[in-house]
Amino acid sequence: MRFTRFFCRRLLPLLVSLLLVASQATAQIIPTPQTMIPSPPQLAATSWILMDADSGRILAEHNADERLPPASLTKLMTAYLVERELDQGNISPEDLVPISEKAWRTGGSKMFIEVDTQVSIDDLLQGIIIVSGNDASVAMAEYLAGGERPFADLMNQHATRLGMHNTNFVNSTGLPDEDHYSSARDLALLSQHIINDYPEHYATYARKEFSYGGIDQPNRNRLLWRDSSVDGLKTGWTEEAGYCLVASAKRDDMRLISVVMGTASEEARAQETQKLLSYGFRYYETLKLYDAGAVLNTPRVWGGDKNELRVGVDRNVVMTVPRARSEELTAKLDIQADLTAPITAGDRVGTMEVRQGEELVGERPLVALEGIEEGGLFKRLFDQVRRFFTNLIGGWFD
Repeated sequence: MRFTRFFCRRLLPLLVSLLLVASQATAQIIPTPQTMIPSPPQLAATSWILMDADSGRILAEHNADERLPPASLTKLMTAYLVERELDQGNISPEDLVPISEKAWRTGGSKMFIEVDTQVSIDDLLQGIIIVSGNDASVAMAEYLAGGERPFADLMNQHATRLGMHNTNFVNSTGLPDEDHYSSARDLALLSQHIINDYPEHYATYARKEFSYGGIDQPNRNRLLWRDSSVDGLKTGWTEEAGYCLVASAKRDDMRLISVVMGTASEEARAQETQKLLSYGFRYYETLKLYDAGAVLNTPRVWGGDKNELRVGVDRNVVMTVPRARSEELTAKLDIQADLTAPITAGDRVGTMEVRQGEELVGERPLVALEGIEEGGLFKRLFDQVRRFFTNLIGGWFD
């Protein structure tokens, strides 16, 4: 009886306390699950890709390098070259372009410009982007290059410059030709340059309608009405290409670019594009890790008028990663050994590797943020001796 009372009063509470502590300890060692990323959606389309516009990371793709007829997605390059000429000051929005009979007669979608009239570059650019005017595209090709063939040659030169390896243009409109093709990846890359290279012109891609000559026409990108985050870029259709759409959307600090090619209808291209964009925004985030010009290290420099070099990046370092896993990011700086003056500002002096756990998610060049001139004769001789002994002693401890 005494033992029973002792057990109930003393030992039982102690055992309960020990069990509670043990259960709490067990609970503490259960790992927190990582954010689960499902497989990307499968689309009713021939080819597609989803890219982050800032980091360039590809979040989903299917047949992204297949060469396909791009239809009016071609006009993204036509518009890009007009924007480039405007940016360089070679033309101005108010310049008047004479309209030839060839431009006026071009079939397909039209801005409805009239032969033997003059139309401003600003109106033609809107006609190309918003209502996909084939007549406006031919008029601009003739004005900038003297004709469609030389303009197509210019388009291909810039496609090569931008790294569009599966693209060849033969006209400014996208009207069918067996030698006229592009790929989803190339069109995403081109769209990335449109957005980032000439942002002052990008607002045109979000306009829902355009009126010229008393004719009102809507933008055929249905997502401009359905999703307030969508602000571009271009639709396309021919029998050979099917229904295509290049779209871009921005939510908070993240901008995505999607390309969907070869769907069965206008509605299908909008729905399939929405699937891609929703997937990207739901499961990924874009983070700015370092600002352009930020000093990331100050390595030793030999033989210069300064002993240390400020090293950093010349562009913002932006990475796209699965949501809620940013704490796994690490950056490693690999800087050239034995840096020697002279060094010019902007010279590449190393590489930054960014990893998420063990996965390499990005590399960026490290550059000199300043120039360093050669030091005087005595300084160079002194540094030679000092470097010799520094390397010698360092070698003993390797």
